[in-house]
This record gives sequence, structure tokens and C-alpha cells, in this order.
Amino acid sequence: MSNIQPVSGYLLVEPVKAERTTSSGIVLPESHQEKPQQGKILAVGETYLTDYGTKKESPVKVGDVVIYREWGGKEYKQDGVDLLLLKFDDIMAIVK
Repeated sequence: MSNIQPVSGYLLVEPVKAERTTSSGIVLPESHQEKPQQGKILAVGETYLTDYGTKKESPVKVGDVVIYREWGGKEYKQDGVDLLLLKFDDIMAIVK
């Protein structure tokens, strides 16, 4: 889908768009919703060396659905699709 390959230590994520409705069934517009914190991994950067000389591998693989930190990463738009570049450390959980 994307021609973006993250550098070492980074991931390319497509945030999942969750439709929010009130208890009475009213669909909230996107401007009134929180930022998504769940997304699908599209590309994975290479392993990198930490400041202490240890190798840090990606905790996820392409296709995994993850939960990430709310304000982590850098937003990027390609062909009308919102994408997010995250550090390996921004991943908090893998959705099974």
C-alpha cells in the first residue's frame, strides 16, 4: 500500500478509525472524537542499537494490530490516507 519504509527503530501504522456514537445513537463527528490509539502495522524498520550498545528489535510484525501511546509518533498523510510513524517504544500492546 505504501512506498514508505521506516528507518531503524520506527514503525509505519495506519490508525483504525473508530466510529463513535452516543448512547442515544447519534454519530459524533470526527472533530469531537479522541485521536485513535489503535492501528495496523504496515511496515517495520530494522533493529537498532541503543545508547548502551544493545540491540532493540521490533516488538511487532507487519499486519499486527496494536495499541500505541496517545501522543506518540509523527502523523503523515499519503494519497488521502492518514498514517503514523511510531518508535518501537510507543507500542503498548498487540491486539490478539
